[in-house]
Amino acid sequence: MIVLGVESSCDETAAAICSNNEILSTIVSSQVIHSKFGGVVPELASREHELLLNSIVEEALVEANIHKQDIEGIAVTRGPGLAGTLLSGVCFAKGLAQGLQKPIIGINHLEAHIFANFLADPELDFPFVCLLVSGGHTQLWLVIDMNHYTILGTTRDDAAGEAFDKGARILGLGYPGGPEIEKLGKNGNQRAVDFPRAFLNDKRLEFSFSGLKTALLYFMDSNKEKDNVNLEDIAASYQQAIIDVLVGKLVQAVEKVNVKTCVIAGGVAANKSLRETVNKALSNIRVLYPDLSLCTDNAAMVAYLGELYLSMGVSSSMDFDINPNLKLA
Repeated sequence: MIVLGVESSCDETAAAICSNNEILSTIVSSQVIHSKFGGVVPELASREHELLLNSIVEEALVEANIHKQDIEGIAVTRGPGLAGTLLSGVCFAKGLAQGLQKPIIGINHLEAHIFANFLADPELDFPFVCLLVSGGHTQLWLVIDMNHYTILGTTRDDAAGEAFDKGARILGLGYPGGPEIEKLGKNGNQRAVDFPRAFLNDKRLEFSFSGLKTALLYFMDSNKEKDNVNLEDIAASYQQAIIDVLVGKLVQAVEKVNVKTCVIAGGVAANKSLRETVNKALSNIRVLYPDLSLCTDNAAMVAYLGELYLSMGVSSSMDFDINPNLKLA
């Protein structure tokens, strides 16, 4: 089955073609227009999607060497995400589905991130624990089967990716913040500054990163007049504080449910230090990561999951709604 995937939940305009569980093409256009604002401006993002979607889809078709008429189904992200950007993608996908007289399915963005790991390893089997960590979400899931998910833990406030973005802004770095902080802290001392690690030694599977962000702000304010402040050390220490909590809670979750496999999903999964720390902490079980191109928002994971559902005869009615606060379970 040939499925077109469309992704527009935030500031990536993306399209991909999946056929028989194989990605034939994947095109992602990251909106650089937001970099000068230090974060995503929703109205600008919606306009960029409307401007780019048609050409991005055409590019995906050319790369896959298929014609528009060859499409047998369409999958599009319906949530969670920014309302305006979701609407841009869903309206485009619905119009195309109506024009081609093909079935359409609205996809949960979080579920698509989890299933990106099946593209990394088709032999991945249930059950497994997933650390879903991105700009908008930090969650631990027990994935028992397709469409059977149990939440193990989540953040009380900021997501890890959000903490990276806010930290980068405090340090005067660009957006998105995760790659910027990782780059700056590459040669820094990870233990130079003892930043707080909320709930690290707590048995509850909860996260909190707002206090860490505030601690960085206070640290920079109190040291801005000092000449010996090393930004590389600060960035490395801030990053490590986030990673220590993520990995600590992941280890707790794996021990709690006693599974032999865990996966990391979401944009923060691209962080090399996170991967290295997870591999050391969970050396006794199987750990999977998506390819770097599948960590951040993309349409390949949407097309892949869409094909799975459409192949089972599951589709959406043409009047389905977007849901900016869509939950996984």
